[in-house]
Amino acid sequence: MTERLQGKTAAITGAASGIGLACARAMLTEGAEVILIDRNAGALAALTAEMGPGAHAVTLDLLDGAAVSAMLPRLLACTGRLDIFHANAGAYVGGPVTDGDPDQWDRVLTLNVNAAFRSVHAVLPHLVAQKSGDVIFTSSIAGVVPVVWEPIYTASKFAVQAFVHSTRRQLIPHNVRMGAVLPGPVITALLDDWPKAKMDEALASRSLMEAREVADAVLFMLTRPEGVVIRDLTILPHGCDL
Repeated sequence: MTERLQGKTAAITGAASGIGLACARAMLTEGAEVILIDRNAGALAALTAEMGPGAHAVTLDLLDGAAVSAMLPRLLACTGRLDIFHANAGAYVGGPVTDGDPDQWDRVLTLNVNAAFRSVHAVLPHLVAQKSGDVIFTSSIAGVVPVVWEPIYTASKFAVQAFVHSTRRQLIPHNVRMGAVLPGPVITALLDDWPKAKMDEALASRSLMEAREVADAVLFMLTRPEGVVIRDLTILPHGCDL
């Protein structure tokens, strides 16, 4: 343990599994107190009990806009401070547009775009007022390379990239850094709808990576000198041909 985040508090959405959980564990190891935000109260209770007193739980449905907008006092109640906000929660949908379900698209777009932006909007006044902080988005390689088998997901991540690039510049005078980590395919629940043949092919060709490898990239972003920002950090499995 190097404790590079000692004394800081980080809040992470979608923290009960996948990339969010891996990032929470990594930040805790580096000395931060972590606030795990997720709608799964049972999973949060089990995880925070396992992770110890430095881990805190906030049960929140990110599709509840009013609750998201009002979440800052709940976060500050955990440790009295907030230094890092990681807008990580997201959903995935792939497949041909002609076969798609627009109601499913609406949920994916709402979670990946509207809820992510709203959650950052909720915490930015605090970070701006204290003149310090980091905001990290979990974006995707699909945010810079249109992926033919996932047009709706790709569209949502292009929106994330546009938000990060423009809002980051608004925050420069306030000493708040903003950036995005852009992973290629990661072994998480988001890939549960992949056909088995596609999954088997990806594993054989080393085209998938682990969530902990994304967490390592996030830690790199958070531990740069104060005067440096990693605006975009793309991380791909070696066998990925995107």
